[in-house]
Amino acid sequence: MRIGVLTSGGDCPGLNAVIRSVVHRAVVDHGDEVIGFHDGWKGLLEGDHRTLDLDAVAGILATGGTILGSSRVQPAQLRDGVERAKGHVADLGLDAVIPIGGEGTLKAARLLSDAGLPIVGVPKTIDNDIASTDVTFGFDTAVGVATEALDRLKTTAESHQRVLIVEVMGRHTGWIALHSGMAAGAHAIVVPERPFDIDELTEVVGRRFEAGKRFAIVVVAEGAKPREGSMAFETGATDVYGHERFAGVARQLSDELERRLGKEARPVILGHVQRGGTPTAYDRVLATRFGWHAVEAAHRGDFGKMTALRGTDITLVPLAEAVERLKTVPQERYTEVECVL
Repeated sequence: MRIGVLTSGGDCPGLNAVIRSVVHRAVVDHGDEVIGFHDGWKGLLEGDHRTLDLDAVAGILATGGTILGSSRVQPAQLRDGVERAKGHVADLGLDAVIPIGGEGTLKAARLLSDAGLPIVGVPKTIDNDIASTDVTFGFDTAVGVATEALDRLKTTAESHQRVLIVEVMGRHTGWIALHSGMAAGAHAIVVPERPFDIDELTEVVGRRFEAGKRFAIVVVAEGAKPREGSMAFETGATDVYGHERFAGVARQLSDELERRLGKEARPVILGHVQRGGTPTAYDRVLATRFGWHAVEAAHRGDFGKMTALRGTDITLVPLAEAVERLKTVPQERYTEVECVL
């Protein structure tokens, strides 16, 4: 077989582990040839590619980012480019294409699959918001980075008697905020699924100081918003990809809490550091397993599917199911956290 592979959307720890796994399984065990497209769907639309052999993937298992590069393509461009993509796949003699990416990538994969391309998707997102898989690789690394940052910030917050509002990634879901906040013993966690009430949050933080504590740590997901009418709140515009540009929830929360509490409050935005660098052992293993099973699915002709973790097993789910809804933090998980804050 000839297999094409690409990485699309935001970079994520573990992408290189998937690429390496695809090449090793395809080349060593099946005698296949693997083609890597540069910069995601853009590479497929433009026919920008290179051959991936064992030498090309040597030493990349523990490396962050993606050796193929990544980019975002506007939905309209992709829809208009379907025939061009099909032409490049035919010209290259590809028997399968393995796109690795999150919600947007998987929606594009479904579009091309419905158009007749032989697609096997691999899910990735540090937000862990793909509903059809228990976990996505990159999440464990992001939580570890955020937790370490929170542990370090505690000493600064206590030394200066501050409230630190730590903003982590999470556009629509609060999984990173939930897990890192719980692991680090944060004093409040704010997630997009549950609009916060500034009065309640002020009371929670204020109680710590009333009890004689010298600091407070609040973890907030970037997509979190206040309950309507509870406080003035700036929202951002929408970019060309349909994503909201956030106006900075940590900054706005720190200003409001400082005004209300009379305590110094500072925003700390972790940003892209959460999705860069070396993946954890867990993410390397999961990414490797996803790549292995994607190649096997291609050889079975099991297209229009995505690899997924269910329990401890890797299975396949239809792309249509994978993009049906996001996996959000359920109320019962948030209730668990409230009991230990």
